[in-house]
Amino acid sequence: MLERLKTLRRCHSRAALFRWATTVLCLASLAANLILYLRTQPLSASLLLLQLAAMISVGWHLRHWARSISLRPAELATRMLKVQESERQRLSRELHDDIGQLLTAAKLQVDWLQRRVPADLQAHCTTLRGTLEQTLGNVRDVSALLNPRQLASLGLEASLREHLLRTLANSGIHWSLDCNQRLGGISDDVTMAAFRITQEAVTNVLRHAQAGNLVVRLQRTPAGLALSIHDDGCGFSPAADPAEAGQRGMAGMHERATALQGSLTVISQPGQGTQIDALFPWPPRSQERARTPAPDDL
Repeated sequence: MLERLKTLRRCHSRAALFRWATTVLCLASLAANLILYLRTQPLSASLLLLQLAAMISVGWHLRHWARSISLRPAELATRMLKVQESERQRLSRELHDDIGQLLTAAKLQVDWLQRRVPADLQAHCTTLRGTLEQTLGNVRDVSALLNPRQLASLGLEASLREHLLRTLANSGIHWSLDCNQRLGGISDDVTMAAFRITQEAVTNVLRHAQAGNLVVRLQRTPAGLALSIHDDGCGFSPAADPAEAGQRGMAGMHERATALQGSLTVISQPGQGTQIDALFPWPPRSQERARTPAPDDL
């Protein structure tokens, strides 16, 4: 980290020095032109070279600034996603460590109280204990949604299966998760993006789709990790610009795929269900096993 800061500081100092040098060249050229104009003397070769150097320096700056401006939207989106994940992790810790511990302490106090209250208050204590247990379970579920800690230990497929089991348990939706390959060699960023996109898609299915069936597919292809989510719900008309149309969930999906140089397409029509296809390309220096199917893959 210290070496990176030193490198950034050196690059910044070099850029500042080059800007000052360009400013000096432009001022010197302007002053020389004014002097020659006042003296009505012709331009010398040295002055022409000075003006040429100033123009080249200004042109380099314009090109560098244009390139920096063109990269800012992607960098901003990546930074926003990192800030969102950091904030989700913080909220998850707050829920799990603070609120979760308080609810656990309250449940223990109810247990202590239930052993000492008269018989006519036992039913109320039992109801209160059940409410605390349900609330504690909901807090743990929200904490897991905000920060899926199992991704690092269980992997993408197992984490998605556990999420689908918990989220769709009482929904009446028939779902399946198809993954007939080992998902080795996938970076943490791609794993998190695929999980969040699936999480948002499942939430949309529960809220809006009125679907009876949901299919999630993960496939390792030569181009990258392919994620497909299909439901047979009521469908909708996808907006060309989800952010401008107020579809924040869909906009977030696109941002996560774009931040990893991937792509995301949404195919849907009213009454014909919805299909979401995302592709996360392999990084240039990814592990070879991420590109080559394992011998025991089906």
